[in-house]
Amino acid sequence: MKNIKIVFMGTPIFCVPILESLIEKYNVVGVVSQPDKAVGRKHIMQNTPIKEVALKENIEVFQPQKIKKDYQKVLEWKPDLIVTCAYGQIIPEELLNYPKYGCINVHASLLPKLRGGAPIHKSIIDDYGKTGITIMYMDKQMDTGDIISQKETVIDESDDLETLSNRLSKIGTELILETIPKILSGENDRIKQNNEEATYAYNIKREEEHIDFNKSSREIFNLVRGLYPVPGANTIIDDQEMKVYKVRITDRVFMEKKNGEITQIYKDGIGISTKDGEIVLLDIKPFGKRRMLARDFLNGINKEELIGKVLR
Repeated sequence: MKNIKIVFMGTPIFCVPILESLIEKYNVVGVVSQPDKAVGRKHIMQNTPIKEVALKENIEVFQPQKIKKDYQKVLEWKPDLIVTCAYGQIIPEELLNYPKYGCINVHASLLPKLRGGAPIHKSIIDDYGKTGITIMYMDKQMDTGDIISQKETVIDESDDLETLSNRLSKIGTELILETIPKILSGENDRIKQNNEEATYAYNIKREEEHIDFNKSSREIFNLVRGLYPVPGANTIIDDQEMKVYKVRITDRVFMEKKNGEITQIYKDGIGISTKDGEIVLLDIKPFGKRRMLARDFLNGINKEELIGKVLR
């Protein structure tokens, strides 16, 4: 298989096991990733996770600002197959049409469900019972290409963005290794997507990270776990933002409480009234402080003064 030249295009840590598996079995001649970003208060430039793997393996890396306008380097590598995974830019037709075996994408949903850049987040936030990995041929539009293979997984109540991402990354690694030999031999499936069944998972906006206590406890629970650990859900208390990383749902229902009102102090956290009941904040990061368990936060304050305050 080392005679098959592959170019890999991806950016986040989700893609790392997939790239590593391709390097082990095939001849990965080049890696394309998004430009490096400055992180932290000191704005130190940090390599993308995929770039780190490529550098470790002495594979050439290309990081164009806009791949639509700057793609000649990829053509110079003369790939037989291009594999993309959460790359983050639209691939130009010149690249889609170049490789002998096509340009395929590893997408973290069961297409046509959850097309877009945040399928794992949205599968939890929108309360999907299952999700999975789809390997598809790429075309000009977003995640609309023909399906080659799929593998599903149930979304557990205990899942969050981190655990589900890790599991899907493993599934994606297994599935790409099963699928590529079929593509090379011409024995792969090519199934048209039903556009009428499509749903969308666009990138999470800042305002979508905010908890709306006018929603149900279940909706809030799903939002919090769908954003954990990064970027984290948030709320406002005493005019300051507080991050919320873990919550639980109780069976209490309040008829005369405002949505968002602090109802009770529990041993493990802070009870908050919702549209249809109560959630308990378990893991938080108050403004200007470190992340902590809510019970530790409660140790240093007057608990009774919290009762009746309204989060917004």
